[in-house]
Amino acid sequence: MSRATLLASLAFLAFISLGLPDGLLGVSWPSISRGFDVALDNLGLVAAATTAGYLTSSFLGGAILRHVSLGMVLAASTLAAALALLGFAAAPAFPPLLVLGVLAGLGGGAVDAGLNAYGARHFSARTLNWLHAFFGLGTTLGPLIVTGVLSAGLSWRLSYVIVGVAQLALAATFLATRARWAEDPEAIAAAEEAAPDMPDASTWATLRRPSVWLGMGLFFFYSGIEMATAQWSYSLMTLERGIDPTRAGVFVTLYWGSLMVGRVLFGLIADRVPLVPVLRGCMILALLGALLFWLQPTPALALAGLMGIGFFLAPIFASLVAMTPERVGRAHADSAIGFQIASAGLGGAVLVALTGWATRIWGLGVIGIAIVLFAALLWAFYEGFIRRTARRMNLSDPA
Repeated sequence: MSRATLLASLAFLAFISLGLPDGLLGVSWPSISRGFDVALDNLGLVAAATTAGYLTSSFLGGAILRHVSLGMVLAASTLAAALALLGFAAAPAFPPLLVLGVLAGLGGGAVDAGLNAYGARHFSARTLNWLHAFFGLGTTLGPLIVTGVLSAGLSWRLSYVIVGVAQLALAATFLATRARWAEDPEAIAAAEEAAPDMPDASTWATLRRPSVWLGMGLFFFYSGIEMATAQWSYSLMTLERGIDPTRAGVFVTLYWGSLMVGRVLFGLIADRVPLVPVLRGCMILALLGALLFWLQPTPALALAGLMGIGFFLAPIFASLVAMTPERVGRAHADSAIGFQIASAGLGGAVLVALTGWATRIWGLGVIGIAIVLFAALLWAFYEGFIRRTARRMNLSDPA
């Protein structure tokens, strides 16, 4: 196996490990909240704690990688996630979950920012979409594991033990292969020779670019709709619409599965289609899916809408990462990608929490409205980002 194939395969494993915890939480949360006797909307607190760690490590991803090799970051971060999951399984009360959420976020943010920056430099748009498809595989397996455990009459804690042990195995794999991630010195020299006058820009220089902030907003609402749909759809279906818990767990699995399948299929054509109009079409169709899920003209159409959200969101994240070097400038790309990943984490936490707050005031039915609103804002930020960066590309004007 070539070095490039090995590293791509290891990156795929890393993204499975990123997706597994996200897939667990939404389906297990009603059981967790009952077991600890806390309100359902405390899911927002768990999301906020996880995001605090995630934001810290992803925002500082560039600085971390200047001092620690990517291989060691992957090994240490996966170990942190494993310990957090096993801690969830053993937690005696709700407050420790918040501390464990921070630990899980620290691990996830470092892996996400490091691998996306590495992928933008070394992977094609096709491989990046497949990389994120493996995140979808992790999030698809998560609900299946919880649903199977709960259907067997067992505690939700067992699902966290299963995934935690799997994460330990992944951490050992990354530790054993950590040296393989070292950059090839000849490739570095060739890149410097090809662009001798383009040093990496400073963090503050990147943050001064309006296009970077538009991109951060775009990732904020992308993650918001993806995670709000994942974390609240099960509660909406079981507690508001009266759907059997096992069936609802399968429907959430189908949502994550649609996300994964969409990324696999788009990966086949990602290098051969114009990304700007294709992503616009995907956002419009995801908005249509959100409307169907909210309005629920029939149960079948509501399920189709839920799956449509996942399928049409599928290519957006990875494709935007692939577009970043060209759109914001290669000297700003690594920092911009780290900011985008941090913004995505913030968006997922804030909008999941806001949705929970809204359910306390207006009831669970507001979940569908929130998903529609987030989808509309995603599309709006995309149009602003594309127009701003198109002006920079055409006029060579700072974006």
